[in-house]
Amino acid sequence: MVARTWCWAQGVSTALLYGSLSLFVSVLHNVFLLYYVETFVSIYKIDKLSFWVGETVFLIWNSLNDPLFGWLSDRSFLSSPQVGPQISTPEVVLKRLKALSKYAPLFAVSFLAFWVSWARPGLQFLVCLCLYDGFLTVVDLNHNALLADLAVSAHDRTQLNFHSSLFSALGSLSVFLSYFFWDKEDFFSFRLFCVMLAGLSVIGFGVVLRLLRLRFQSEVRQRQDESEALKELCVGQAPLVPAEKAVTLGEYLKQLSRHSNFIWFASMNLVQVFHCHFNSNFFPLFLEHLLSDQISASTGSFLLGISYIAPHVNNMYFVTLCRRLGVYQVVRWLFVLKLVLSMAMMLAGPNHIYLLCIFIASNRVFTEGTCKLLNLVISDLVDEDFVLNRRQQAASALLFGMVALVTKPGQTFAPLIGTWLLCVYTGYDIFERDPVKDSVTAVGVSGSALSLSLRQGCFYLLVFVPITCAFLQLLAWSRFTLHGRRLQGIKAQRQGAHPGPLVDVKTI
Repeated sequence: MVARTWCWAQGVSTALLYGSLSLFVSVLHNVFLLYYVETFVSIYKIDKLSFWVGETVFLIWNSLNDPLFGWLSDRSFLSSPQVGPQISTPEVVLKRLKALSKYAPLFAVSFLAFWVSWARPGLQFLVCLCLYDGFLTVVDLNHNALLADLAVSAHDRTQLNFHSSLFSALGSLSVFLSYFFWDKEDFFSFRLFCVMLAGLSVIGFGVVLRLLRLRFQSEVRQRQDESEALKELCVGQAPLVPAEKAVTLGEYLKQLSRHSNFIWFASMNLVQVFHCHFNSNFFPLFLEHLLSDQISASTGSFLLGISYIAPHVNNMYFVTLCRRLGVYQVVRWLFVLKLVLSMAMMLAGPNHIYLLCIFIASNRVFTEGTCKLLNLVISDLVDEDFVLNRRQQAASALLFGMVALVTKPGQTFAPLIGTWLLCVYTGYDIFERDPVKDSVTAVGVSGSALSLSLRQGCFYLLVFVPITCAFLQLLAWSRFTLHGRRLQGIKAQRQGAHPGPLVDVKTI
């Protein structure tokens, strides 16, 4: 039976196995994002001070843990190929898979810790958030790093990304299923649902990671056998290998500061992260004040639901375009499309309801879809960092972590700048208990006039934010040079540094 299963597994593509890991993350993370605040506020009755203290500590931890775990994971790779023994790519992949096997079950357990009251709400909120985000970061970093480690060619990487998007879309279905179990008055059925999701995640991770480990262990054994055979053919004493000199964190940061494409990409991605979270934070507000009196509740629910799944589905089409045109051109045209659509909506005005529905949904879908493609660009930056600094091995997880360090502040800027702009335009403060009434008193206008002002202010936010973001992103993206012939040259040099084919992404 075991032999039959192994024979079947031999025919499963590495891309399919890699992509399925996204399913076991997304089934948990989507439910977490949707319900963790509501659970602590409405069920555990956390007080406002404890909530904001927990969110503040979480913000700091969320920004710092990506580079921290990336450094701990990849610091052994930060050396020149002339100093120290070579580390083969299959060995690096096995290291990533070992970390995933260790931390993926802990990620699922930390997810379950939210749904059972085991301490004071403030303490539980802080501990659960930090534990969950810590294990999620380790899992995400190693999974994203595999994108750069499993393949070098653009075609193979887009195939890996395609399967990851496919399974992320399937994982988003857990959000729709959760509606059948969510009940604040009777929480038992929802807890049971979460236990089932966590069990699915643990079992799925265990099976897929075992198959991947077996696949790459055979590759490592084959290379070790070839190395032993070469040693037996050597005559005389082997030359002394100089002691390996590791690169310090300060030296690495200095190298990164000279990496101009990293700087321009991080600048563009900071704006992208800001725009993605701005859309998420203000999507319900736009529905309420721009469309609520014009569309049914079911239509609003459909727009909200489709905004979760459509980016993953849409990304599968973008990936096919990337194979033909290159990631740089696809991302560039998405920025141009965002700018053109926003300007067209601005000219059309807020009274075209169907255009508003299409624009609100497409704005979120295209913005989130762009985010899904950027892992491919980071993987190319990993190749360039490897070549420019003549690494012993590509420091994939560390570079993904450094990108996160620079861009994560966009998550905080989005609600802060958005609420400030809304208050400036309309006098509307979402933190007040009855902001419309207070604003009427403050500015001395009628309720209908304020409602019109609020609607106009929301419309300005809806169109001017993407126009500004698109303009800044096009400016930064025009300075990014890692595409075309330069990218081909970088990939050729990285492949030349590791002669011999990697494990085929398509099939074994």
